Amino acid sequence: MSRLLFLLFSFTFVLVSCSEKHEELPIYGFKKVVDGKEVEHTIGEIHHYNQDSVLITNKDLYKYVHVADFFFMSCPSICPRVTKEMHRIYEAFKDNPNVKIVSFTIDPKRDTPKALKLYADNLQVDHDKWYFLSGDKDKTFELANSYFVAALEDEESPGGFDHSGKIVLIDKEGHVRAVSEGTDPESTPQMIKDINTLLSSYESNQ
Repeated sequence: MSRLLFLLFSFTFVLVSCSEKHEELPIYGFKKVVDGKEVEHTIGEIHHYNQDSVLITNKDLYKYVHVADFFFMSCPSICPRVTKEMHRIYEAFKDNPNVKIVSFTIDPKRDTPKALKLYADNLQVDHDKWYFLSGDKDKTFELANSYFVAALEDEESPGGFDHSGKIVLIDKEGHVRAVSEGTDPESTPQMIKDINTLLSSYESNQ
């Protein structure tokens, strides 16, 4: 092989390698050491009831890729906009059995399973596809942190809660793989693309 052909071959290999790496989604968060081994960050414990009063845990969600946000029904600020973008994602994947949409309420006192069921019905979504989850308030705040979403009680904030409008993509192992800004409609197409990229990575490993 001539030197020129070798260089062309090497350059092509680099381009292909970079392209492949570009398609791989990162894993967010710092690694930690468990039993002497480094492990990737994972989301916290889920022990919440959905709008049909069915207990949902990590084990239930880890069967799927899931997209999550944290909201409350009486939110007078960003929540309606975030829910609109979540609904766009729901519509994009409503026929894909490998994707779940998950919304955690940070106001469980008012957002009971019964109230969340009415909310879901008003959105006209499939209850088995889009979970609206209610659980212990403080534990939900901790869970939000593990999703890299800010959420806390604040009397001076609109509705009594201060929270970000992030939409977060989680893989089947509980790793955070992508984050979009739920208040920015222009970021939603990239999230949809990232979900497809993650789904394709599972298909290629089968």
